[in-house]
Amino acid sequence: MAIVIINPNSTTSMTEAMVSVAQSAAPDLTFEGWTSEKGSPSIQGPEDGEAAAPHLLDLVDRASAQGAEGIIIGCFDDTALKEASQRVSCPVIGIGQASYHYAAMRGWRFSVVTTLAVSVPVLEANIRNQGLGHAVAKVRASNVPVLELEADPMCSARTIKKEALRAEQDDDIAAVILGCAGMVQVVAAVRDALKIETIDPVACAAKCLKWMT
Repeated sequence: MAIVIINPNSTTSMTEAMVSVAQSAAPDLTFEGWTSEKGSPSIQGPEDGEAAAPHLLDLVDRASAQGAEGIIIGCFDDTALKEASQRVSCPVIGIGQASYHYAAMRGWRFSVVTTLAVSVPVLEANIRNQGLGHAVAKVRASNVPVLELEADPMCSARTIKKEALRAEQDDDIAAVILGCAGMVQVVAAVRDALKIETIDPVACAAKCLKWMT
């Protein structure tokens, strides 16, 4: 069976975009996208993550039962990642987790540019819990809501690019990680604007599973 990308929110277009990016990043693997139809349209902050977790874990169980070669949690908050990893035998990776470790393995001090400020404490805790607090300079909020990435990608790209440029200028870093699955549509614009590295977490997760499977 394929690698299953599970989107814990109910926005199908975001799932489709992640599958496209993953397939381009690891073309010799096969990816399927599963959307949590019972989830909220977006996950922004701890309350949304907690509400999404039970439905996500149901999909994790189903993917494992159907023989998934690996599972990607398609939310930068790495929603229910620990619980998912403990209940199935196939590799499970979060897109946030993959991007942090990729930057650290390259020796890059990094900042994260995410969506809203409510997500910042979640991401900071995830980075610390993975033992990578020494590698992060700052988690920055762009103040672009998740669904605005879908509704107006051009305007969102301009705003996110400005925040990434501030990180490049002020944070003494070698890389910026784009901190939302929905930012797959703005990666190119940010990458073109920066002199330092721009990390796409979905592509990172796909490449990591290529190494793991």
